[in-house]
Formats: sequence, structure tokens, C-alpha cells
Amino acid sequence: MRIEVICTGDEVLTGKTVNTNFAYITQKLEEVGLAVRWETTVGDDREDLLLAFRLAGERADAVIVNGGLGPTVDDLSQEIAAQAAGVGLVLNEAWLARMEAYFARRSRAMPPTNRKQAMLPAGAEVLDNPIGTACGFALDIGKARFHFTPGVPRELRRMLEAEIIPRLLAKQGMQSAIHLKRFHSFGIGESRADALLAGVTDGVPDGTVKLGFRAHYPQLETKLAARGRDMEDIRRKLTPVEEEVRRRLGNFIVAEDDRTLEGVILEALSARQGTLGVVEMFTGGQIAGRIAPLPGAQQVFRRGTVAPDLVEICAAVGLDRAAAGDGVTPAAAERVAGAARLQAGATHALAALVELDEGADRMDFAGTVCLAIATAHDVVSRRSRLVGGRDWVRLGAVEMGLDCLRRRLQGLPVAERIDFEKLDERA
Repeated sequence: MRIEVICTGDEVLTGKTVNTNFAYITQKLEEVGLAVRWETTVGDDREDLLLAFRLAGERADAVIVNGGLGPTVDDLSQEIAAQAAGVGLVLNEAWLARMEAYFARRSRAMPPTNRKQAMLPAGAEVLDNPIGTACGFALDIGKARFHFTPGVPRELRRMLEAEIIPRLLAKQGMQSAIHLKRFHSFGIGESRADALLAGVTDGVPDGTVKLGFRAHYPQLETKLAARGRDMEDIRRKLTPVEEEVRRRLGNFIVAEDDRTLEGVILEALSARQGTLGVVEMFTGGQIAGRIAPLPGAQQVFRRGTVAPDLVEICAAVGLDRAAAGDGVTPAAAERVAGAARLQAGATHALAALVELDEGADRMDFAGTVCLAIATAHDVVSRRSRLVGGRDWVRLGAVEMGLDCLRRRLQGLPVAERIDFEKLDERA
């Protein structure tokens, strides 16, 4: 099936708004075995939109149009879709009532301009949008079935997954039950993960389980997209593949599906009635910022300390200047973590100390990261040299600090070599 995506809006065409919706659409379609053949971006111009719709209607079998369903004068999708299909616009009374109820629940009167959102091309099929006022719809233009979606990302995503993908799969004659299993890892790059997982789906010879990756440093997302008759069929095929992925990626998996690294840490601390203090240098408080806002963190997170250098760090946790010793070292991190734990009255403390090399703007620049985790019984530390410029060192230090804490809580080795670090010249 030949699929085209048309993204509308002057702000998208000019680059003022980054077109993340297109990336999401193509990614989701790929996960279920559907490929996009063409992508068109067009501004808020009637003639340009009409031409784009007609061209897509000639060459594609299915088209997804994103944007242009709002209540303002530059939202033109309904009007131009009707013109391209050779039909008029009619008021959809049911959707108008839905919008009025939407505003009433919020104790607001519906603005008159929103009535425009209930004007649909005659014969259009409504695509439900339970979280917004933009009514999606499907309509034949030329030889293609067009699916019109709102530009608001969360509304698009829900409509794409609940309304459009099932219709496209049915049109393609594919099994309509779909499921995406995700593994989030830290410490291995995409090429290494690809090599580690070579042949992992060979046990499903019909090709209904597909392996994919999405790299977003410092994490890597490994995806298993599965299709089947129903969820029982999917689970039967997917379970052994999931188990093999866990075995091969091992300690590098930090979370699965919608869980996050920081959420896993919070759950582990909560399960043992633990508490946490964090001390950070150079990371701008990003470690504490990942944990402290989580639901339930108020019972666990005790204190976050941020300072620009080791002398200030030592002073903040009650150590004298001599404790800074020879600079950023594992021993210094251990002293800081121990003092921070006592000061915060916590069961665990994480210290993340970073020292930048000269030439921090070069991409081959490396920074020294020393991490330590203290408990009432012991303290463990790890030293690493991360490569890639200031921002990459900062991101890597934050993720490595969280990952080391996760490993400690799960009884795993804290110092396990990762792909993003440089051989330590002092080791």
C-alpha cells in the first residue's frame, strides 16, 4: 500500500515549528509494517493545499493529513478537502454537540468560531477525538482514502493509534492486533545492540515480530513490533523474543515500556523504605531534577545539593577544604557521598563530580566523571572518562549517575564499561 503524509501549516513549512508529528507518524506506521512513500509539507494557502491533495489522491492509496482542523481562518483542511472531493461542507450535529459539552464541562461558553470544526465534507467518516475539539475525518479524494488529523501532538497520537492505524491495517489485509514492546538501555550504542541482537527474531519465521532501534543519547530504545490475530497470539510469539533480548542486553537495560530509569530507582528505594540525598557538580541539578518531581518522591528524596566546584561541594556537605584533596577522584566522591548521606539523614546518597578537560567545545573533548554511592554499610565508586563535548559529558554524567544508583539498588556491578567512555589513562 502506497502511503503519503501531508503536513500543513506555515509554521511547519518555514521551520518555526519543528515537525515532530511527521516523525511520530512514520515511526508508528513502520512499527506495524506500513511504509510511507511520500511526505509533503504545504503552507496555509488554498491553491497549494488543493494541488497537494489532488496529487496525493492520484499517486497514493492512503493519505494522512496533519493539521488545519482548528477554528481559525488559516485552518483550511475541511474546506479544501471538500473542494478536492467535489462535495460541499455540511454541519455534523453530533460533533457540534460533543464540542458544546466539552466546553460546558470546563464551565465555558463555546466561542462561535469553533462551530467551524463541526463543518465536514459531505459523506466524510468521523475519526473520534475524545481529548480535543478538532474532529478528525476520513474521505476519498481521487483513488486514495484521506485521513485528516489535528496538529496538536497528543490528539494526533491518540487518533493515529486508535482510529487510523487499524483502518490502514484492515485496508492492507494485515492482522489488526498490534503491540510494541520497548526496552530502554544505557551504555551501549545502536551498532553494538544490533550486533548483540542479531537473529533474535528468527524464532518467528512469519515476520510478524520486527526489531528496531531509536537512539536518543544517552539512552537507546530497542523496539519489538508484533502483529497477530489477537493479544494472545502476539504474546505467544513475543514472550520468547523478549526473554532473549533481556538475556543479551543484560545489565544495560534500565527500564521497559513506559517505565523510566528514575522511576525504577524511586520504586527500588520505596520498596526498602529508603531515602536519598544527591550532590552534583557541573550537572546543574539534573539528577535531582529527574527524581524529585516524581509522584511519591516526597517520601524518598531528602536533599539535593548543587555547587560549581569541589571546594564548594565539600563546604556544602560539611567537609573542610582539605577534603577536596587532589581534585575530582573516586576517593573525593566517596568522602562527599558519605558526608551528604549523614547531612541529609538518608539511607543512600549519590555524589556526581565532574571535571572538564581543556577544549570543552571540541567534540573529541573528554571530561572526568567520578561517582560514589554511600549507604550506612559501605560506599562504592566509579571513575569514567566521557567523550563528546560539554553537553554530551553533562548528559552522560547525569545518566551514568542514575544508572550506577540503579545498579547498586539492584545488586549489579556499578563499574561496567560502556560504549561512550574513553579508556582511562590513569587506570
